[in-house]
Amino acid sequence: MRRLLRALVVAVAWLGPIAVGGGLVAGALVPLPERLAEPGSVVVDYRDGTVAHVFLAPDERWRVPVSLDEIDPAYVEALVALEDERFWWHPGVDPVAIGRAALTNLRQGRVVSGASTLTMQLVRVLEPRPRTLGSKIIEALRALQLELHLSKEEVLAAYLTFTPYGRNLEGLEAASLAIYGHRATHLAADEIATLLAIPQDPNDRYPTEDHAELLRASRDELAAFLESRDALPEGADLARVEVPKALRPFPREVPHAALQLRAEHPSLTRISTTLDRETQLLAERTLARHRGRQDRDGIHNAAIVVLDHHTGEVRALVGSHDFWASDHGGQIAAYDVPRSPGSALKPFVYALALDRGLVLPERLVEDLPASFGDYVPSNYDGEFDGLVRLEEALIRSLNLPFITLLRELRVDRFLGHLELMGVESLVHTPGYYGLSVAAGGVELTALELAGLYAALARGGSATELRMLSTEEEPASWRAFSEGATWLTRRALSIRDRPDFPARRHLAETPPSVAWKTGTSFGHRDAWAAGWDPDHTVVVWSGNVDMSSTSALVGAKASGPILFDLLESLGDGEQAPSVPPRDLVSVELCALSGHLPAAACEHRTEAWALRTAVPTERCPFHAAVEVDLDSGLAVAPGCRDGLETRTDSVVTWPASVRRYLRSQHAALPAAPSWHPACGGVVASEAPVIRRPEAGRVHLLVPGLAATDQEVPLEADLARADAEVSWFVDGVYLGTVTAEERVWWTPSPGRHDVVVVDRAGRRDRRVVEVGWL
Repeated sequence: MRRLLRALVVAVAWLGPIAVGGGLVAGALVPLPERLAEPGSVVVDYRDGTVAHVFLAPDERWRVPVSLDEIDPAYVEALVALEDERFWWHPGVDPVAIGRAALTNLRQGRVVSGASTLTMQLVRVLEPRPRTLGSKIIEALRALQLELHLSKEEVLAAYLTFTPYGRNLEGLEAASLAIYGHRATHLAADEIATLLAIPQDPNDRYPTEDHAELLRASRDELAAFLESRDALPEGADLARVEVPKALRPFPREVPHAALQLRAEHPSLTRISTTLDRETQLLAERTLARHRGRQDRDGIHNAAIVVLDHHTGEVRALVGSHDFWASDHGGQIAAYDVPRSPGSALKPFVYALALDRGLVLPERLVEDLPASFGDYVPSNYDGEFDGLVRLEEALIRSLNLPFITLLRELRVDRFLGHLELMGVESLVHTPGYYGLSVAAGGVELTALELAGLYAALARGGSATELRMLSTEEEPASWRAFSEGATWLTRRALSIRDRPDFPARRHLAETPPSVAWKTGTSFGHRDAWAAGWDPDHTVVVWSGNVDMSSTSALVGAKASGPILFDLLESLGDGEQAPSVPPRDLVSVELCALSGHLPAAACEHRTEAWALRTAVPTERCPFHAAVEVDLDSGLAVAPGCRDGLETRTDSVVTWPASVRRYLRSQHAALPAAPSWHPACGGVVASEAPVIRRPEAGRVHLLVPGLAATDQEVPLEADLARADAEVSWFVDGVYLGTVTAEERVWWTPSPGRHDVVVVDRAGRRDRRVVEVGWL
């Protein structure tokens, strides 16, 4: 026996230097185990650190890489006490453990104790080998190599990442999620003991009904050992704690966002998002409550975006009714697919026009049939008002006033402004977009639309949206003035409007909610966007295959979802709505909303941007001198011998009177001229309104020429002023400005001229061809 002991001591004395020398050589010449670089499962976290989604690793295993500071320190302490008490000071091989194991095995006459360190166990996991003495030597050399390249913390983190827990489950973090449903950052005493017991025999101890008895016995035995070493948290009564008997499914929440973020950030294995679990679940449940109704209406897809507009952080993303469904394209993230927003962009046309000083909310604007080249827009209901206040046009979502306004702003400038605010889906082919942009003739994503509305919610300050909590706080920039934003919000907060769901009149809807709906042409997209003091929400409903249904109307399909969600989220307090400092009170004509002319008898106060007050005076009121006896209008050159007075009269635009006349409606007319004055002469030259500039008129073969007549219309300051029409020098007739002349066209180029009584004229070249 003494000879054997002496031989063992000599062997250990020689083995140490040999192993160290061999380890140095191996560390220099041999690559590290390939599996050490094997990528693990990508994990997507909510903003509070809870796990939202776990992907399988490329090798089809559940393995979540961790760093040591992500693990409960009590577990690390227990692991070291159980497996390798000198881990923190040995070089990968523990000579003391080797000597002790050798003595124990010699005394027993068989192998009853090993001397593997945690580093050697890691090598065995990374490179499985037969359990032989030669394998032990290789493991020792590999362990020395690892310790040369990695810190102790990195070695332990790798051990905690690759430790087997049965089936395709590897690593402490993955095991904690699969067994207990939470991360390994905080573990109870029974959880620590169980998670230490399973790797000692993973195939026979991973949680199942059949393994429960063996797992419990192993856990309790291990816990007793740790308690004897003071290496287990106190207060654990394991007798009352059952062992787990099944594995839990890994979290697979927010699948659309998880897939998108993994694709956008391929280098990240842990993706920390700004998504809020409570808000996400609330959005999903809100949409689920409306799914039955939408399915019955032929609407099979929907998307929701919720932002914290104070920070620009995305709080919830819902990409479809059901990601896991095999039909209706449920796996397409609809919030990231460009679609036509319908009228949802009108608030931005409105705000930009206010900033440019083109209009004020109170101004009367035309809502009349019109065509712009080949584009012939109409309102949703096919009706026109003639004249309407701009603010009312916004809340009623009328098209023509905003198309006209966009023409003044210029389409390219407006789209450029949207790009500055973060829209990236625009097509940059010259001439691709036209005036239809104001009514939805452009495509953008729900995320982009949410960013635009968040700027309104922030008082006109735009910012980039954030989905990663690790990103730096984005810079913000001013998209609209505070005053223009305040006026826009005022309009979007009005409740008595067509897109306000009727049942909301009976509900306690927070007064701080502002919203807008939109419906794309052809009923393919239904939108609702709005905000409360803290959240901006966008809801899209439609079908990803572009199929349409009459139920796809913003107020009907998406509006109720928006309001349900805002009411559920709405716990913030809105500060009193005080006009910002860049607004100033101005006096306006109460009728027209323009700066008052001398003839404007009724005036009102309104808010306007201090630096962008429109300067145009009221065009509707005029001071007219009338004969007291007849009530007819007179001019300085024809009032001799007449007793007169000066009246204020309303002179409606000829285009308005002409439209109302076609609808069998009439407006009060200005006084006719006294016979002594010889007729009416307008103060300004006539302007041809129809035929439209740039439009080619196409004739239909086989249709009678008289059925293809073209109306000729002109605008003058006075609707009763007379104009004469000529085509190619041929006189067609003389009518008042509120009347039309009909022309029967023929193929070719034609010169159309209108002349008033003073000889002033307007001219337009018209192209006519065959269809």
